[in-house]
Amino acid sequence: MSISQLARSIVDSPTLRLNEEARLLRERGLPVIHLGIGEPKNKAPINAILSAANKLNSGDVKYTPTDGTPALKKAIIKYTEDNYNRIVAPENVIVTNGAKQSLFNVIYCLVDPQDEVIILAPYWVSYPEMVKMVYGMPIVVTPKDGTFYPRMEDILEAVSSYTKAIIVNTPNNPSGMVFPPEFIGALVEFCESKGIYLIMDDIYHRLVFDGTKAVPGYQFTQKDIESTKVIVTNGVSKIYGMTGFRIGWVIANRRLVEVMTNVQAQMTSNPATILQSAAEGALNGVQSYAESLRLTIENNRNVIMQELRSFNGIRVPEPQGTFYCLPDFRAYQDNSVVLADFLLKKALVVAVPGIEFGIEGHLRLSFSGTVKDITEGIARMKWALDPESPREIYIGDRKMIRDWL
Repeated sequence: MSISQLARSIVDSPTLRLNEEARLLRERGLPVIHLGIGEPKNKAPINAILSAANKLNSGDVKYTPTDGTPALKKAIIKYTEDNYNRIVAPENVIVTNGAKQSLFNVIYCLVDPQDEVIILAPYWVSYPEMVKMVYGMPIVVTPKDGTFYPRMEDILEAVSSYTKAIIVNTPNNPSGMVFPPEFIGALVEFCESKGIYLIMDDIYHRLVFDGTKAVPGYQFTQKDIESTKVIVTNGVSKIYGMTGFRIGWVIANRRLVEVMTNVQAQMTSNPATILQSAAEGALNGVQSYAESLRLTIENNRNVIMQELRSFNGIRVPEPQGTFYCLPDFRAYQDNSVVLADFLLKKALVVAVPGIEFGIEGHLRLSFSGTVKDITEGIARMKWALDPESPREIYIGDRKMIRDWL
């Protein structure tokens, strides 16, 4: 079989691969704890379920416009006004099959071969692969001060005449950091002045803690939606815990939305009609549901931080948003892939290697699950790594004997 060079250059998704490994272990009856997946345990909002059920019961489940139903776009426009203080038109909105497709659509429609896209480490695993899929060049910028906060001076060093766009994700997956307003303001000003697109991945923008606010990029530009270089992607997966519904959207100028619509029409047509109705229900429904989920996740953050602080040799900045943290495990093992494999096999705990996010020696841990999973998962990790812990423990009904990493 002859596989294209481009397809062979794209690596598999580490999170999806780990999900599959965990599923196979569970099928064998092993009590695996998954601290790798970014998926809350909540039920979907009742307004989303009722809206989808009403559409299904009507029997009128047909094609919709490629860029989304008018009703859902109206809900997104209101959401944008409420959360971004920015009024946009239906022609500025395209609905997609999840925020992942939103990002790919934007990159596909902006980036020519050899164009450079600046990606801030730590970064979501799909950013570099998406850029490579359109023959662009991902340029990774890692803070030189060892923190998870990007610095303008590092970005300016990376910018060249080939720079087409910069991708920013705040609150950040995988670190949980919320970037300071002064950084976002400086970045917006720079991109507007240089004609560089600023792609804001805002999928976690309301999942913030301790009164922190993820300041939108729109706040720092006086340009209207048709002339600004700021582009926003978002969706219902994280804020409402509706990961399986696969509805995202892009807010951008009309010309870009028109081109993205043409591309999407040739790739996937419209997002599923019933799922668009569900997203409409979530956006138009009582927003206390999203707040309740946020409070649950914030409590989980407090629990995992308490557990990690009792773990000798671990350093971890406290997340300000999302449901991830990125502890430094180099006191035990520099190679995060080796460490993650060891923890899965020995402790039956899934964690994602930090190298996948551009930060070696760290593991991404998710606290989107239950408090029980968090506490037991960290306890197992401590047992597997900490020489002061007992050599033998029971995981379920299985006796485990620690071997040194």
